Amino acid sequence: MATKKNGSTVSKVRPRCIICGRTEHDGVILVGHGPECICTECVENIHRYITELNTDLKPQGMYADKVKEEFKLLSPKEIRKYLDQYVIGQDEAKKFLSVAVYNHYKRILHQSQKSRDLELEKSNVLMVGPTGTGKTLLARSIAKMLHLPFAIVDATVLTEAGYVGEDVESILTRLLQDADYDVEKAEMGIVFIDEIDKIARKSDNPSITRDVSGEGVQQAMLKILEGNIVNVPPQGGRKHPEQKMIAVDTSNILFICGGAFEGIEKKIAQRLNTKVVGYGVQERTKDIDKKELLRYIAPQDLRSYGLIPELIGRVPVVTYLHPLDRTALRDILTTPKNALVKQYKSLFQMDGINLEIDEEVLDLIVDTAIKYNLGARGLRSICEAIMVDAMYEAPSAKKKEFRVTLPYAKEKLLSFTGSLLITG
Repeated sequence: MATKKNGSTVSKVRPRCIICGRTEHDGVILVGHGPECICTECVENIHRYITELNTDLKPQGMYADKVKEEFKLLSPKEIRKYLDQYVIGQDEAKKFLSVAVYNHYKRILHQSQKSRDLELEKSNVLMVGPTGTGKTLLARSIAKMLHLPFAIVDATVLTEAGYVGEDVESILTRLLQDADYDVEKAEMGIVFIDEIDKIARKSDNPSITRDVSGEGVQQAMLKILEGNIVNVPPQGGRKHPEQKMIAVDTSNILFICGGAFEGIEKKIAQRLNTKVVGYGVQERTKDIDKKELLRYIAPQDLRSYGLIPELIGRVPVVTYLHPLDRTALRDILTTPKNALVKQYKSLFQMDGINLEIDEEVLDLIVDTAIKYNLGARGLRSICEAIMVDAMYEAPSAKKKEFRVTLPYAKEKLLSFTGSLLITG
């Protein structure tokens, strides 16, 4: 097409994409000025190609190299010292966890090195102890310290594939979410599986009803604990069947399991023959502490309880948490960074009130928890019973100070202990 301008002929060129050659008449949107433009479809294709190219050329172990550069490896004693700030007692469990986390970090750093002739295998950990002794608190304290992805999952919701509940693969979904769906980052994380004793085999006898949350779940967990490539649904569960699975290698994921295993002391006592009458029995069992039989726990006790041998073999490190005594409960109230007394003082301080609690009140709280066998979790219940009226009245009264005395605490505990007697 030609036009006349100042006696000369000028050709008007229609803008077109410099890659595909299409114009706006072909239904594309052009970006740029002048005859040389680029269409939006070509821009998207170029972006997609560059993204795939960068993914293919991404060096293996790049995230591990980053961890090696930025992370200062803490020794087991330093990890233990950190746990002491949040958890009272449980020295044996802290020692095992400190070594397990330390070795896990060393394995990650080793994987980033060029020489990979020697492959270090992981050692998953199982913590056994009564409820309220600090299993979950230990896991949460480690989560605060770590620079790696950390997920806490509950085994009670897991069922066999095809039944109502969560699949075993949802364990890794939580880890992926904590890692912002960075697969390489998630493959170096730590998972704490709580209430693992709830998936124990219920009975050796065949039954009409299936044990959909027992042995079948244990068998499904084997491939995850040992270290295989598992297809994980990014949204979790079976509610999105059309979603694309994400392949996750669990070889470098450390699993820490915890459970109360209520009644396992009977299995341990039977194995140790603590109640057998006969010659030489007293001499053989005199050194056994019958009040803390969990310290003698062995793999055969876990098998008698209902865990399958394959699962026990994939959790080689077994440690125990002993019940909390009076000294430990007293320290829990005041010593840790997140101690209950510090929490209540902080709550009152937000209203401009200085809270004071007499030492006799703290002793009363501990004695009540021991009397009714409430454990560490019961301390908060008792504190709430004492403080609820004060937290209700003090902000409106605009007091600058509030002191909790022994007579005041005893009065507030009357209704609390009475409800315990009724329910108990």
